[in-house]
Amino acid sequence: MSARRKPYPFDRFESKWQRLWDEQQLFHAPNPGEKGFDPAKPKFYILDMFPYPSGAGLHVGHPEGYTATDIIARYKRMRGFNVLHPMGWDAFGLPAEQYAIKTGQHPAITTRENIAKFKTQLKRIGFSYDWSREISTADSKFYRWTQWVFLQIYNSWFNPETKKAEPISTYRGDDPDSVRLAYVAEVPVNWCPDLGTVLANEEVIDGKSEVGGFPVVRRPMRQWMLRITAFADRLLHELEGLDWPAGIKLLQRNWIGKSEGAEIDFKIDKHEQKIRVFTTRPDTLYGGTFLVLAPEHSLIDLIVTEEQWPAIREYREKTARKSDLERAQLTKEKTGVFTGAHAINPANEQKIPIWIADYVLLGYGTGAIGGVPAHDERDLEFAKNFDLPIVEVVQPLNNEPAFGFVGEGIAINSPIINGLTTAEAKKKITKWLEERGQGKGAINYKLRDWLFSRQRYWGEPFPIFWENGRHHSLSESELPLVPPELEDYKPTGTGEPPLAKAKDWIRYSDKATRETNTMPQWAGSCWYYLRFCDPTNESRFVGEEAERYWMGGKQAGGVDLYVGGTEHAVLHLLYARFWHKVLFDLGHVSKPEPFQRLVNQGIILGEDNRKMSKRWGNVIDPLDVIAEYGADAFRCYEMFMGPLEQMKPWSMKGVEGLSRFLARVWRLLMDENQAGEWELSPRVQDVAPEKSQRKILHATIKKVTEDIESLSFNTAISRLMVFVNAFINAPSVPVSTIRTFLILLSPFAPHIASELWGKMREKFAVTPADLTPQSWPEHDERVLVEDEVDIVVQVNGKVRDRFRAPLGANEEELKATALELPKMRELLAGKQIAKVVVVPNKLVNIVTN
Repeated sequence: MSARRKPYPFDRFESKWQRLWDEQQLFHAPNPGEKGFDPAKPKFYILDMFPYPSGAGLHVGHPEGYTATDIIARYKRMRGFNVLHPMGWDAFGLPAEQYAIKTGQHPAITTRENIAKFKTQLKRIGFSYDWSREISTADSKFYRWTQWVFLQIYNSWFNPETKKAEPISTYRGDDPDSVRLAYVAEVPVNWCPDLGTVLANEEVIDGKSEVGGFPVVRRPMRQWMLRITAFADRLLHELEGLDWPAGIKLLQRNWIGKSEGAEIDFKIDKHEQKIRVFTTRPDTLYGGTFLVLAPEHSLIDLIVTEEQWPAIREYREKTARKSDLERAQLTKEKTGVFTGAHAINPANEQKIPIWIADYVLLGYGTGAIGGVPAHDERDLEFAKNFDLPIVEVVQPLNNEPAFGFVGEGIAINSPIINGLTTAEAKKKITKWLEERGQGKGAINYKLRDWLFSRQRYWGEPFPIFWENGRHHSLSESELPLVPPELEDYKPTGTGEPPLAKAKDWIRYSDKATRETNTMPQWAGSCWYYLRFCDPTNESRFVGEEAERYWMGGKQAGGVDLYVGGTEHAVLHLLYARFWHKVLFDLGHVSKPEPFQRLVNQGIILGEDNRKMSKRWGNVIDPLDVIAEYGADAFRCYEMFMGPLEQMKPWSMKGVEGLSRFLARVWRLLMDENQAGEWELSPRVQDVAPEKSQRKILHATIKKVTEDIESLSFNTAISRLMVFVNAFINAPSVPVSTIRTFLILLSPFAPHIASELWGKMREKFAVTPADLTPQSWPEHDERVLVEDEVDIVVQVNGKVRDRFRAPLGANEEELKATALELPKMRELLAGKQIAKVVVVPNKLVNIVTN
């Protein structure tokens, strides 16, 4: 299309309106107490999950959610809300550091360049962000407060009595470090030697790093951990008050993984130690014929026999090369090695072998499981592989065989609990174990404490120093702690982070050294939504009044609408909720939850129906589409493709179709003169709309309003198309009607709506003069009431004509009107009418001889 004339001159006015919006700061949201703030208006905080500014820039799939939130933001402003709609950058990340390793360019420079590219793309689409609130997590003015929030967590503990975070000063024990919400532990991690850092499970694919495809191994390392498990119950139960998709809530619940059961102690034969096992089915204890430990379990070194050492060592080395996700796959073949040691089953005093297997994870439960192969699929597969005994201890209530039965039934072959239902048996045997000091009832969570360290340069330094083997926090006056300049950013190769190279920076005092790990990329995204409320505050992470206003309301969550991809459905949301609850408990924020309503947009695929990727060569730059068809056509197509939450393929023909629709909107109001210039059509007149036109307008107001509220943007655009089709051939277009239409169109296509509004204003004055501050129209239900009906006119049973008549018109009126129709007079000329049959509100049938 670029080689031929554009169907309407979007290239002449889109950049003009973007410049005017910027210059006039039309989308700036003043805080309470600031100039222009109106306390009488309700607030609406609408937030996009802010992007990581990669070097590739945005492709056409990224702005889908941004377009949806922009429509809502523009609509809510017209509905009289104070709208907070900000944008910023999740700017720390491994790609910029990898680029620094290759080129020597500081990651800050790379990140600034990438942000500039992203910002150019977003502005060209015409989003109504309040750019005065722009933040970057890699800006020291921002991460100063990320470090401050970490100190709040570090200097807190979870009081099990109040079930809240409290200042560490309220802890009355001897060792406060043992209960801090931020603590240090030696834990097995995914270590990537080539990247020189620890990776989260999600960053490891088939034993290799997601970035670069480098080998990853499991190894124990000293790491900072956050005690998120203390909040597991609250994170689970406080989901209920949130307006989130049911599927996302289920993912959160499954990740937290609450299980009720018992912890059982198994004595180790010929050793003083015990192995503690958590099980949700203590009623199956008599069927336990073996124990399985995680290969990293600390007891293995104490109990393994000399003969089994070589096999144990080899198996551990293989396990170290697998991620937790790979190890937990249900479909993989069960492998393991016998330790040579035995445990004593407390129910029957029988010796049972102790094995190790990679499907048991140290981080879940106690890192040990009791094998009950008759009633657990995984245990049964393991027992068959290694010829271990299988004892049936649960009888199904129906005629199912007991072997392999995993449901609830009646206890058998279990002297203490024989004949009891599963529920009764659980209670009785748990009580029996408690009385003997061999177990207790317990609640377990799949959720693990959050591994919070990274061996990277490009991340927030911890505000921590070490002295005499103990960690201490920096004072708030020492923040921000800025990372040092380095000559190179390559991994040390020893497992030490890159910051360890900065010897002068590390030295905190004669006796103390700084922490050299950095925080993960998650850190800034855990609280950025709060900083948007008050981004320039230098004395507090967010001003109290600003926080109470923008995060206020009757609901549990502060952000009214949060939109982003499903890839963040678990961890980002869980981590942000955890940080927020700590801040809430400590009195720093006014709400217990960060996000009230959550919407996940679907993925936009390439035209080949594959995920957009450089690998497939199907990535499309939004700026290329906008150059060809305009920003408004791009925006409308993003929303017209289908329901927001669905996955759908991109189509340039689809964009062209939306461009044609907007060209029809343009030609509805504009004519081209002989000189090739556009001018307002003489059809646009200051006349009262006809009855039918009023009905179409009010039906459009109602439909578009309802569809925006329900995020059904595709059907809202369809209704706007219906309106244009109804008016495109009308002899006159009433000014009042078309003004209302432009207001309805403006959230979707703000550039063309603003331009046409301005063209009309040159001839027909309006107050206020600009489109942006106009009020959203309300439909009149009375106009939509059907007071006329279509009457079919038949001659001898065949349809010959139609006419409109008042609803409830009597038979004589309908008969008279039908006979006077020009077509009927012509058809009936010279014929004798035998009778006229009238069906009120439906038809008139004229019967001739």
